[in-house]
Amino acid sequence: MAMTALIIDDEPLARQELEYLLEKAGDVEVLAQGSNGIEAVELIREHKPDVVFLDVQMPGLDGFAVLKKLIGKVARLPQVVFATAYDQYAVRAFEVNAVDYLLKPFDRARVEQTVEKARGRVAAEAAAAAQAPSDPNSAKLDALMKLLEEQAQQAAVPARASSKVVVRAQSRLLLVDQKHICFAAIDEGQISIVTQNVEGTSNCRTLEELMDQLNPEIFWRAHRSYVVNIHHIREVVPWFKSSYQLRMDDRQQTEIPVSRAQTKRLKELFNL
Repeated sequence: MAMTALIIDDEPLARQELEYLLEKAGDVEVLAQGSNGIEAVELIREHKPDVVFLDVQMPGLDGFAVLKKLIGKVARLPQVVFATAYDQYAVRAFEVNAVDYLLKPFDRARVEQTVEKARGRVAAEAAAAAQAPSDPNSAKLDALMKLLEEQAQQAAVPARASSKVVVRAQSRLLLVDQKHICFAAIDEGQISIVTQNVEGTSNCRTLEELMDQLNPEIFWRAHRSYVVNIHHIREVVPWFKSSYQLRMDDRQQTEIPVSRAQTKRLKELFNL
């Protein structure tokens, strides 16, 4: 039997992309889509899905406010998978609380992994409800409330990322100030870091791991394969089909694509 799902995101392209990837994952039936938190509450009450793919930042009610509205108001809470474009602190809170997340732009393998995790949790919840039908949601309520509390605490704590990043260049380990980094890129599992004067590699295995070291106020995941320092963007170049590229101020004036899911964030950053 297919696992039922809702997709709630204020970006139509993000919804389309996620629906496509869920279809590829198999055995997932998307019952409906919503574009804001108010719709999310109504759709969850109406459809009672197994899992909700819920954007964090939305007009009206954000993802956390949706949960607060639902707790105690529905007989059965769905599994919740959060989607986020750039909130690194929330991502860490989700991991600690064992509530899954998807980082935009979506990665097919990560979506498939999340679907399997959600499917396992749906099955485990059904088994637990059969053994203790009087309160099947107790553990989930506790976990979600803890998630909300820790997320709020994370938001109140200022970023304390180190100002230096280790870059390996010609057998040397250089300590590079973050403000000098133009961008980082991943290709075949290796992360390159580029400044105006230095090009080298990082010991990090993923861009998510590198992002944990960087200041989220100035570093932005413009594309699945690129993280850029917004202060080193020299030019925003309109591209085909309403897409954009970023021309950086490194020596090569590297052009970096902006993914469809990040176009909205680009426009917010520069008031396009």
